[in-house]
Amino acid sequence: MDRSGGKTRHSGDLIATLSGRNLARNLHSDVLWSLGLGIVSGEYAEGTILPSDAELLERFSVSRTVLREALKTLAAKGMIEARARIGTRVLPRNRWNLFDGDVLAWFFELGPEVGFLRSLAEVRIGIEIEAAALAAEHADPEAAAELIAWVDKMAAATEPVEFARCDLEFHKAVAAASGNPFMASISALVEMALTAAFTISSPVNEPEALAITVGVHRRIAEAIRDRDPVLARAAMREAIAQGFERAAGRMEEA
Repeated sequence: MDRSGGKTRHSGDLIATLSGRNLARNLHSDVLWSLGLGIVSGEYAEGTILPSDAELLERFSVSRTVLREALKTLAAKGMIEARARIGTRVLPRNRWNLFDGDVLAWFFELGPEVGFLRSLAEVRIGIEIEAAALAAEHADPEAAAELIAWVDKMAAATEPVEFARCDLEFHKAVAAASGNPFMASISALVEMALTAAFTISSPVNEPEALAITVGVHRRIAEAIRDRDPVLARAAMREAIAQGFERAAGRMEEA
């Protein structure tokens, strides 16, 4: 596999570790990752035609079935379009499904930058503050107790990966408690934002930062428990903004 295919393992494993998933390894995923990363990086520029099937088969040393499945997956993500007698064209970026976990991961693999993190934070604020408000209106006592439990686990975490995983589970629990199934659709975006923050700056080894982060998440959980959508919305906005500012500040220092 080429160099971009090799990088797959590091980035993919990190994302899977934080989400608690087992990352399947097969030829399809390797080809998919290499082509997807090539498109996002500009190796295969928007509007251009991908190399022929024969060239790709020679490059990846896979069967035609494996290659076609990878291309179908990229098409489903809005990244390419096959045309008879023309070839497979890379579609404009505004056609890509940026909420897709793989697409986000390919952007992340190129190296998080402040603009990327800001865009993630802006979308999260636009959606997650309303998820918190809805959770405050609809969450039952069991759901509220689960949120408090995740905050307690965040406070007790001693390793960055453990903290990041609890943070992710907290936000997923808020989305579930909202009662709106569409809120869960941004889980990949939240996962990527927290993965990027984890790799850049974790508050676990900074007592003051840890106290601030845990504190704002506890305010979200308590506002939901107390059925206060106004406070839940404000605290969620603050939590997302804090995470972005901490990561952006660390990037500027670096």
